[in-house]
Amino acid sequence: MKIKEPAVANTFYTANVEDLKLHIDYFKSISKNLYTCPTRAVIVPHAGFVYSGRIAYEGISQIDRNVKNIFIFAPAHRVGFDGLALTCYDAWKTPLGITEVNHEIGQELHDKFGANVNDDAMFGEHSIEVELPIIQYLFKNVKIVPVLIGKEKPEKISEIISHYYPDKNNAFVISSDLSHFLTDDNAKKADKVTARMIESGDIRKFSYENACGAVGIMGLVSFANSNKYSMIRIDLANSSEISEDKSRVVGYGSWFLFEGSKDDFIAQYHPGFVIDICKIILKSEFDHKPMQIIYPQVFDEPGACFVTLEENGHLRGCIGSIAPYRPLITDLVEHVKDAAFKDTRFNPVTEDELPLLKYAVSILTTPKMIAFKDEEDLLKKIVPHQDGIIIRDNGHQAVYLPAVWDELPDKKEFLNSLKVKAGLPKDYFSHTLEAYKFSTIYIKEN
Repeated sequence: MKIKEPAVANTFYTANVEDLKLHIDYFKSISKNLYTCPTRAVIVPHAGFVYSGRIAYEGISQIDRNVKNIFIFAPAHRVGFDGLALTCYDAWKTPLGITEVNHEIGQELHDKFGANVNDDAMFGEHSIEVELPIIQYLFKNVKIVPVLIGKEKPEKISEIISHYYPDKNNAFVISSDLSHFLTDDNAKKADKVTARMIESGDIRKFSYENACGAVGIMGLVSFANSNKYSMIRIDLANSSEISEDKSRVVGYGSWFLFEGSKDDFIAQYHPGFVIDICKIILKSEFDHKPMQIIYPQVFDEPGACFVTLEENGHLRGCIGSIAPYRPLITDLVEHVKDAAFKDTRFNPVTEDELPLLKYAVSILTTPKMIAFKDEEDLLKKIVPHQDGIIIRDNGHQAVYLPAVWDELPDKKEFLNSLKVKAGLPKDYFSHTLEAYKFSTIYIKEN
């Protein structure tokens, strides 16, 4: 068996076995990741363990433990070449042991996708090797498919992931750091833009200025877009958190692939957090104590929501946003206070009412304009119990959430009532009337 010896032990990570185990044990002990949502594709950084090892652990530890093969797509830093590079080694070694290479898949990558063996490029490269100790720590019976990316198009990475993803034995690690050598403030701004691109799926302007592994990231994001999957942020940081040098930093981030929308993920894995935050925020308003909210990074993505308060089964306040323009956590915090104290239909909530309140949160998708010829055509394009509707004309605007269908199940009645809410006659219609539809994820306190 031809074994590749470690190239960056004692530089990017310690070569001492016990110290390396202790280092990864530490990452595990401080991890925010509870392995609640196993995935088969992640983006993780590849700097030295002391700087980005924790964030890399956060991502790799999210991978389904049942997989048998882990592809590692990483940028080449030392040798320039065209296409994709494979290894001729049968196994790769780190202080934690030996991990076999899946040459059968490697041969397929050569035959179907034009990848070629290039161990000169692999020889001193860190971007694959630095992920391996974490993989070895977490997975005992897995093979790797190391792939270095040279001058290649993101479409090729997307094609490969699309080809192998249907087999649940396969997982994918995209190895990449983010901004390089900016000041701390500028790096945070730049990496936030990069994060928005990854999370929104809009990678039209994505480039090597955003990430050294840009091709791999774009390939995975394109795959996610084509399948209506989402990239969920785990963490975002930079080297200054460890070095304390803010003059010249490197950015790091980790994301995982979720087979659904961001809002579906929140509803499935964080409904308790959503309701608890509503309760905590209102209590803090009466306690007059400032709150430091610790929240999953997915809530830092832009989002729009409505917060509804009920008391003894009756509406007690409801206010929200119809379009995402700020982080969802900010929208949620502000609207729970608005619903309690600024809904002009009701007196402000009192402290004595807190134990009586029930909370519901509707997270909105981005509204889409409905094209219609007349009111009859508009009604045909509205789906009861699914669509939330916004109407707008000449300074008048109103919105109904999908939950309103429970009270107004008839489409005509629903639309007429919405017109009245907007301050228009119920029989109003004009050719300047605009209508938008959206859907919601509904999270309600039990």
